[in-house]
Amino acid sequence: MGDKSIKLSLGLSPAEPLWKVAPTRDADGNRVSDLLMIIPRLKTKPKEHIQKTLSEIEVALKQFRSLVLFANVDMKLNTLWVSFKAQPGLLRDITAALKLRVPEAVIVGDMSPRINT
Repeated sequence: MGDKSIKLSLGLSPAEPLWKVAPTRDADGNRVSDLLMIIPRLKTKPKEHIQKTLSEIEVALKQFRSLVLFANVDMKLNTLWVSFKAQPGLLRDITAALKLRVPEAVIVGDMSPRINT
């Protein structure tokens, strides 16, 4: 992402598979870390809700603009993929920022207890 803005798109054309577009190494050749979040039923929400959610994701990730290398929202799967420079604690920080802005988002692999609502 660098100093660029995050490009948001609601295009309906098929996307490239993540393994083709998500980076595996940063500019210095170091491996990157990734996280995957599910945003339940996002694609079924009204367009205004989807736009607001995408805006909230953008705000959350801008805090880490020099560390986040790639972000992708897959509307078909209701998922958010984020690739970022590998640093201790950064997964926790990015996830917390996203959860603050998009509380319904759930990190894949999270085994913490939940209250059914």
